[in-house]
Amino acid sequence: MKDQKSNTTPFDALVVRCAQLEQELEAQTAQIAGLNAELAETNKGVVVLYSELDQQATMLRETTELKSRFLSYMSHEFRTPLGAMISIARLMLDRLDGPLTPEQEKQIRLILDASSELLQMVNDLLDLAKVEAGKISISPAWFEMVNLFAALRGMFKPILTTDSISLIFEEPAGIPRIYSDDRKVAQILRNFISNSLKFTVKGEVHVTATLGSDGQSVIFAVRDTGIGIAPEHQKRLFQDYAQVDSPLQKQLRGVGLGLSLSRQLAELLGGRIALESELGKGSTFSLHLPIQLPNSQSNEGGRPVNV
Repeated sequence: MKDQKSNTTPFDALVVRCAQLEQELEAQTAQIAGLNAELAETNKGVVVLYSELDQQATMLRETTELKSRFLSYMSHEFRTPLGAMISIARLMLDRLDGPLTPEQEKQIRLILDASSELLQMVNDLLDLAKVEAGKISISPAWFEMVNLFAALRGMFKPILTTDSISLIFEEPAGIPRIYSDDRKVAQILRNFISNSLKFTVKGEVHVTATLGSDGQSVIFAVRDTGIGIAPEHQKRLFQDYAQVDSPLQKQLRGVGLGLSLSRQLAELLGGRIALESELGKGSTFSLHLPIQLPNSQSNEGGRPVNV
């Protein structure tokens, strides 16, 4: 029986509803088809982007390798004539070829100092190229802290030609033998000490080694009474070619690689470096190093410290 208030039967309403659903389905199908088309275009774009990124990554690797090879080649080429200049200057200062006037001695010392500084820059460049190329090797062995400090003390003793700066090595106490690469540790500390001596006009540079609170690490610290470093310069100081912007810096030579290289070497040894400084009062550079190099097979044999 038909509804007295309407000529529409339940079946007619069902047919209308089905037609509406069919239209909605067609609209959604069309929308999905459009989305699929957009997704296909996006996928094509992503494939092209990945291809471009791969090409750029390849070019970047090739550029990095080329730069490392260039730095390595040039460093080796520079070291030979620089070594000859340093040797000849030392022979002349030893008076093997006869006496020198005060002015001649002064000029030869200038040559020796400049050549030594340039050689240090070249060595830093060579080591940095090796680190970036992943070709630097770590040779761990057991060594005594006393021997390390004695070697560093002997190396810097001839360099200190002024009485206005004191280089003090505090005798390490309670520090066990360390299983790490003593040459790399010495290189990091050399950079710290050289940097502190360079920016300390008067006062002292104090070198210490203490056992970490965990008992499994050692903290080397080089504290100076130099010019200090402003907070805004401290974060970028360990980046390549970074230098402190100061009148004293402008009077000194250098390319700002020593601290950056020290940071990378410390990471290779499973450690880290840190800096505390106050402008006008001095700085403290520290190396936090595990007593035993991580992921290493230790042995009781050791090699002598050679810095």
